[in-house]
Amino acid sequence: MRRRKAKKIAILPDPKFNDVQVTKFVNNLMLDGKKSLAFKIFYDAISIVDEKVEDATGLETWKKALENVTPVVEVRSRRVGGATFQIPTPVREGRKHSLAMKWLIGYSRKRNEKTMAQKLAFEILSASKEEGAAYKKKEDTLRMAEANKAFSHFRF
Repeated sequence: MRRRKAKKIAILPDPKFNDVQVTKFVNNLMLDGKKSLAFKIFYDAISIVDEKVEDATGLETWKKALENVTPVVEVRSRRVGGATFQIPTPVREGRKHSLAMKWLIGYSRKRNEKTMAQKLAFEILSASKEEGAAYKKKEDTLRMAEANKAFSHFRF
């Protein structure tokens, strides 16, 4: 590599659940630097999930949803000769969580509920049951990697 590796920024845990992963999720959820609004949306969504689910807490359901949406492999484009191949590669640990959070937030924004907290809550609920758009995205990524397994020898 030409440059030195970037320093990892220490992220503080959130005030309510004391969890760093929650803060990372809220940072992805935040628009235009409005972090307090993002926290409010997230906490409202977790309370909605808490009301809907009986056997687990809202935070546990959210973690299960993130785990269900987390990809294992992805395809990367690589030029070999004159052709471009989609090569399946395992996903790094940090990127796994980042992709899962971005997919969950992105597909919750596209839902048709009234408020963002409701959209996020229902996307979390559907992802925890292994359904919904974010889970489908993970399945599609896995299917794409399976289809291009024949090109995995180009990975070097």
